[in-house]
Amino acid sequence: MLWEAYIYAGYSVPPYYDSTIGKLSCYGETRDVAIARMKNALAELIIDGIKTNIELQMRIMSDEYFQQGGTNIHYLEKKLGLND
Repeated sequence: MLWEAYIYAGYSVPPYYDSTIGKLSCYGETRDVAIARMKNALAELIIDGIKTNIELQMRIMSDEYFQQGGTNIHYLEKKLGLND
């Protein structure tokens, strides 16, 4: 697992902030291992005071289509129902 961010424990996010305050990356010997590690890391990640997309990321990690690797550039639009 790799966490890249400029925030730290106790950091106060200003009202006008870059929406990418942090990036969580996970890897594994297989796609299944990497996804399992990501699910665990997301379940343990706590960010208070601002909206995050942790819930969305958990839904994506649980999506069978994503787990099989059958995604393309339109995956997220379809998942969010934006291209109906």
